[in-house]
Amino acid sequence: MAMQVMRIGGRRVLFVMATDHEYGPCLAERFVPLMTGVGPVEAAIGTTQALAGMTELPDLVVSIGSAGSRRLPLGSIWQVASVSWRDMDATRIGVAKGVTPFADHPAEMALATPIDWPVARLSTGANIVGGSDYDGIDADMVDMETFAVLRACGRFGVPVMGLRGISDGPGELEALGGWTAMLGVLDERLAEVVDRLG
Repeated sequence: MAMQVMRIGGRRVLFVMATDHEYGPCLAERFVPLMTGVGPVEAAIGTTQALAGMTELPDLVVSIGSAGSRRLPLGSIWQVASVSWRDMDATRIGVAKGVTPFADHPAEMALATPIDWPVARLSTGANIVGGSDYDGIDADMVDMETFAVLRACGRFGVPVMGLRGISDGPGELEALGGWTAMLGVLDERLAEVVDRLG
């Protein structure tokens, strides 16, 4: 399945997802995404490679998929106001947690919010979060790709928006089914929000 840059509302839009587990029939009726693989490394590599190979860059990249949260309701859909990278910790050399040493960007970076839809703060990292892991995370929801997608797109001057549906969070996430159970519902609800881009 080759990705497609879609023309939506006068813009060239590329949708980026981690895995086809999140890509249900409702979303499939609307776009063909770039599938990067799971986690920040795969997301950064996949996004960079895709953009570098384009003769015409998109006007907007949409990082879309699921997220975990202990604060937001299961099944709810959120536009990403900002994203941070929870894995970055250089505090031993006097750098604030979340800040990348010697880089020119803040710990928390704003995303494009082009539609009239509720927003929430996101934290990206390489771990699947559950239970007490949420205690140390200063964000409303968690994922594993958006910060990496944003940084990759930044190198090409392409703005990014994020759309995330809450798939898990209350209680302990102990198996794959704890994540996938809500994905069918999120497919329908994310598709409805994608329609607002037009």
